[in-house]
Amino acid sequence: MNRRSNLNLSAITALTLVMMTVGAAAQQKSLKEQLIGTWIAVSNESTAPDGKKEQLFGANPKGITVYDASGQWVQIIVNPAVPKFKIDNRLKGTPQENTAAVLGTTATFGTYTVDEASKTITVRYVGGMFPNQAGTEAKRIIVSVTADELKMIAPTTASGMRAENVWKRAK
Repeated sequence: MNRRSNLNLSAITALTLVMMTVGAAAQQKSLKEQLIGTWIAVSNESTAPDGKKEQLFGANPKGITVYDASGQWVQIIVNPAVPKFKIDNRLKGTPQENTAAVLGTTATFGTYTVDEASKTITVRYVGGMFPNQAGTEAKRIIVSVTADELKMIAPTTASGMRAENVWKRAK
């Protein structure tokens, strides 16, 4: 090979690398695009202001959160260890059964927006089990998101705690 061939080969190699880099950057999904879909609860750990840690929904919470492309959002998490009601009628639970069910469940829905720069989600509550949340909003910090796992922090929850949640993408 002569010097001119080597120069052309180097230029072609450099151009190929630039095109591959540009192509990869164009394929990078936004944070919102990565969040869209259905996620299943893996873990939920809450920390009280005094530093005490709790698993409000048990060691193996059951739950789902959905972020759709139009900006709608829903989340339900339950503690599967909450005992069943003695009577098979949700309207006829005892005060103790109702208290256990409420303490072991969170259910909210509303809209959301994503701030790509700060890696946060702002949820705007339309409704849910805790009526005081309706009309309010809260920020959540995205710790990491991959194709299969979402880790986020809710700095302040309706229980006054900080929650760390891990979700896996529903398949």
